[in-house]
Amino acid sequence: MASSLDAINRDLGNDPDALIRWALEQGERPICTTNFRPFEAVILHMVTRQRPDIPVVWMDNGYNTEATYRFADELVQRLDLNLITYLPRRSRAHREAVEGAMPGIEDPRHEAFTREVKLEPFERALQEMAPDVWFTALRAEDTPERARMAPVSRNANGLLKVSPLLHWSARDMYQYLQAHDLPNNFDYFDPTKVEEKRECGLHLQH
Repeated sequence: MASSLDAINRDLGNDPDALIRWALEQGERPICTTNFRPFEAVILHMVTRQRPDIPVVWMDNGYNTEATYRFADELVQRLDLNLITYLPRRSRAHREAVEGAMPGIEDPRHEAFTREVKLEPFERALQEMAPDVWFTALRAEDTPERARMAPVSRNANGLLKVSPLLHWSARDMYQYLQAHDLPNNFDYFDPTKVEEKRECGLHLQH
């Protein structure tokens, strides 16, 4: 199986549309995750052009900027997204009333915070939706860890993880947005990463 994925990565790794087409044929329950960060309209447009009703899964941590929430609503309407939102088990107001403001990345409580607002909702989504193909907008230039990833991989549970845009640059993304007249969102904040080049752990564990 690994050798066949190597061949797919070699042959289709730089052709997002072909890779998406291939991946959609590999399973019956595909999902596409999003966080509505900059350039997310690219993956959502690409995937829904081929599978309009694909579940688009958003782990809304409750700490998004107002612009991100408006951008999410705009894209849902514009692309007619089948959006399924997973929330932490406690609201932000509840968490902050009990524990105070969001802990910084040097705070020993930050790991538990990340698990509560991002990892647990994602694991719940995987459990409830039982996807067999997972599309993600990872790009190699995002972090050093992502630069070592392949466009297609299979995790320990057999889930096929597909990153069609892994080898695209920010310029490629921008040009795609321009070509398809798609909106963008740069007013974005991830409380589990804080720093742009830092991993939250989700893609290292899955």
